[in-house]
Amino acid sequence: MTITAAADGSALGNPGPAGWAWYIDDRTWHAGGWPRGTNNMGELMAVLDLLESTASDPRTADEELLVLCDSQYVINSVTKWMPGWKRRGWKKRDGRPVLNVELMQAIDAALKGRRVRFEWVKGHAGHPLNEAADRRANAAATAFRDGVVPDEGPGLGGYPTPGAQSAGKARPVRSAGPTESAGSAGPTESAGSPVPRSDSRGPQEKEREDAPDPTTVAVQELALLSDVVRSDPDLAEQLLSPDLGWTDSSGKVLDREAFLGSLAPLAGFDAVDDLCEADIVATPLSQNVILTTYETDGPRGRARCSSVWVSDGERWTLRHHQATPVLE
Repeated sequence: MTITAAADGSALGNPGPAGWAWYIDDRTWHAGGWPRGTNNMGELMAVLDLLESTASDPRTADEELLVLCDSQYVINSVTKWMPGWKRRGWKKRDGRPVLNVELMQAIDAALKGRRVRFEWVKGHAGHPLNEAADRRANAAATAFRDGVVPDEGPGLGGYPTPGAQSAGKARPVRSAGPTESAGSAGPTESAGSPVPRSDSRGPQEKEREDAPDPTTVAVQELALLSDVVRSDPDLAEQLLSPDLGWTDSSGKVLDREAFLGSLAPLAGFDAVDDLCEADIVATPLSQNVILTTYETDGPRGRARCSSVWVSDGERWTLRHHQATPVLE
């Protein structure tokens, strides 16, 4: 039998109070979070806790698992980028350490010996499992914002046991976790899963936690190049500032409406295969502004691209993009 579950994360401010949740049905779900974290941390923790929870319960340990995610970052990390990171000692292609490395390593360990498939679903589009996980992740983030204990759910307590009744055991809520930073962000348990961080954080660590989240922006930049987003103007619209200015490699300048009207899959180019998050350099210019730079190579030749992303405190949107041809 295949267990189908949705996993999702949420962050209020990104970074800010953060939550995560996985959901199978109303009797079988689990949620948790941290006082401060990022959306990507929540997405990854939801997957990790789902893997660990199902592995530790004899009713589910041998079952195939289908994980529904609305995060291409999570799916691409696990299915496409992780083998290369491991070969390079958990370094990206540019030699920099992988972000969220503790969570990535823990997920890699939790996948061993399991039959797990990942499937992308469009977020906030009415998918019942995704919506249920999203509500619970957001509720956990809100609880941490308000200083109250989140509803962690029953875990696998409601999962059916063939031929017998079993209450099962809910895993404890993860109330603290690693900072999203390069390399090891803090102490870990022997299995590699995050453990609570003490309050005795130094000024450099606190400054790192207050920094904007470059990984989210790099993944959103990559998404704008993908066939999935370029085939869906409604999905692309969520990533764009109302004041967008887009200059393509021919010098043509488009506003937001014109850019949305021009969207189509890029012939001869697949963002997932030809680029990855490691190829996009995301540099914070301030708390609410991030610059991304990268190069593309398609039928029209090479182009050097730069984008400016801005945050309104809730989400990042693209404000400016320019592609400049690279003369050979």
